[in-house]
Amino acid sequence: MGQFCEQTHTRWLEVAFGELGIAAHPAGSSNPRITSYHVGTNIEGYDDKASWCSSFVNWSLTQAGFSGTASALARSWLHWGQALEDPIPGCVAVLWRDDPASWKGHVGFYLREDEEFVYLLGGNQLGQVREHFYPRAMVLAYRWPIGPSQN
Repeated sequence: MGQFCEQTHTRWLEVAFGELGIAAHPAGSSNPRITSYHVGTNIEGYDDKASWCSSFVNWSLTQAGFSGTASALARSWLHWGQALEDPIPGCVAVLWRDDPASWKGHVGFYLREDEEFVYLLGGNQLGQVREHFYPRAMVLAYRWPIGPSQN
């Protein structure tokens, strides 16, 4: 674990925690903050009705000086950064949705786990930025950035 800098990983997690409570607006309007999460992804310009978990992870990492996947697909994170065998708080957790073989998924920042669940901080978790839990069996991968972006 010596290659992972505690101070570095907390930068994007602190950014993400700073967004707690940001929520999608009801039908007929859109939260401009969520729309801003899409900037730099392949769904830039979409409203808060589009799935935005990956956009939020991309945005949080970018704010902390790291490059994401630039994709709104949760499973785009499966090949990003470096694979971790065991999760580290702040790592990106990629989960399947509907079916493990489906293209659908969910992504968020790993916080902790217990015997049954992983607890993630993420966007579009029950319609907002919040902590939420998912069955451990849904985890496809844990990923860590290779280094800060060179932009």
